[in-house]
Formats: sequence, structure tokens, C-alpha cells
Amino acid sequence: MDLFEQVRQACQRVAEQATQVSIDHDRLAPYAASLPLEEVERPVIDPVHHHIGYGEESLSFIVVLDTINFGSGYFPHLRKRPGMSGYFTIASSLTERYKKHGPLSAHALAELDASDCAQIFSQDLSNHPLCELMELFAGALNDLGRFLLDRFSGSFACLIEEAGSSAERLVLSLSEMPCFNDVADYHGFEVPLYKRAQLMASDLALAFGGAGPGEFHDLDRLTIFADNLVPHVLRIDRVLLYADDLARRIDRGELIAAGSAEEVEIRACALHAVTQVTEELRASGRTINDMLLDYLLWNRGQDRFYKTSGPRHRTRTVYY
Repeated sequence: MDLFEQVRQACQRVAEQATQVSIDHDRLAPYAASLPLEEVERPVIDPVHHHIGYGEESLSFIVVLDTINFGSGYFPHLRKRPGMSGYFTIASSLTERYKKHGPLSAHALAELDASDCAQIFSQDLSNHPLCELMELFAGALNDLGRFLLDRFSGSFACLIEEAGSSAERLVLSLSEMPCFNDVADYHGFEVPLYKRAQLMASDLALAFGGAGPGEFHDLDRLTIFADNLVPHVLRIDRVLLYADDLARRIDRGELIAAGSAEEVEIRACALHAVTQVTEELRASGRTINDMLLDYLLWNRGQDRFYKTSGPRHRTRTVYY
């Protein structure tokens, strides 16, 4: 059994035991049939807000960005650039850093502190949640720098080459770092989700056109990138149903604790629901995979209707 099948089976087990989140199985077939698959296109990485097209520098950029591609639970406090989301604020700030000063080396990453991160991302350390986020960014980047130095002589390219064009092997390698080891405990059994490690393989494939550092033979095995947006879309679309108390807590903006049973259920049930939708579509003869459905649902979540239909759940975590 490959790693991604282990993820799917663990999430199915959570869905079968969950008490706070459930899947409306009667809606899966009609929901699958309603999805506009003709709109599913391979996404592109925006070169305006991402430092791509620069060879080794772009490899470093993608690895560094995906190492700190978390903090959605802190984003209500983030000092955002005009018209930009939290993610694009972070990506644009890092792009400017690379264009002005060149790529961050493994040695530089290993020595960054919260003040350095606050400067790079133009954040205010006097704001307690943002100070906490910048400390988490610094810790994640320190771990990456030391990992590269200890295992790959500081080389980003060697990290990717060791994976041998296998997304599974890349995920397993990255998961040796705490901020990528996205494995939850749910009533005594492990639930691997690996959102950001999987996303790095996908982002590298997009940034390099599926060649060189972006060549992975098993991308179609990836699961969805389990965060807080796709579950929100599935909730609004009535595929996921939340217990009344959990729904009220989310709707009033209460933080959902990282690693809590309800937080694991939200992510795992969303992942399992999309797996089932994929199976419904394949049974009807459509060529699709979970990763492509993730893109479709994530883009759906950018629509004003979903943005104004209540808040998504917020969790302060390094995993999304």
C-alpha cells in the first residue's frame, strides 16, 4: 500500500467514527454530476507573485514558500497587501526578497529569527498573534536550513533529486521535519494528512512544467490538500454536515484547537468525501483525480458566494 492510500484509508476510518462531522452520502452522486469538470484546467503559478522562471533560484523559492505556507488561523491578524489574501501577501513578500537580495541559502535559513521574518513579510511583532506566527515561520525555516545542511550539503536540488521523481518519496523525506510531519492522533490511531508536503510536489510540477525538479511519476496519486477552504466549500454545498455546536463555534469565529477530534474530523472527512466524489466520477467514465478536484473546489471557494456564506474554520497550526 502506498503512502497516499494509507492517507485515504485513515481518513475513511475517521469518517466512519466521526461524531462532529458527517458526509451526506446521498448527495455524493448528484454533487459529482453537478461539478463543472470542463472548467478543471491544470493551474499555473502566477509569475507576478512568485519567483519562477529562474532555475535554481525558483527551486529554492518554491521549497522555502511551501515550508511557510501555513498560518491561515492567524491570517485575520495578518497585515495584508492591498487586494491580496494572506497567502498572496506572503508569496509576494518572499518574491520581493528574492528579486532584491537573491535566494535564501540553507545557511541563511538556519539562522533566521522572528525579527528577520517580520522584516521580510512586513509584519508587526507587537501584535501577539503575528509575533507567534513569525516565530513559527522562523522555526520552520530554521528546520529546513538545518535539514538541507545535514542531509544534502545545503543543496535544494539534492533534496529533490533524492526523491527520484516520486512525490511519495519527497513527502516522506519532508515529513522528517516537524512542520511537515502532518500526522494527527485520533482516538489512538494515526491519521496522516501531509497537506503541505504533497502541495510542494504539486507546486514544483507546476513551476517547472513537469520536468527536471518538477517531474513526478505519481502526482495522480495525491490526495486533496486538506486545509480549511475545501471543507468550507463542501459544508456550504451540503456535502459535509457539522454538529450544531461545532457549526456555531465556527460561525462565531472561535478557534478550533489543532489536533482536536473535531479539527481532525473536518480535514479527514473533507478528504474522504472528495475521494468518494472522484470514485463517482470515474465510475461514470470521467478522467479525474483528487488533486484536480481540489483545484476545482479551491477555486470555487474564491467565489464571492462562498466568501460571504459564513466563515471557514480557523485553527492555529503549522500544517495549513
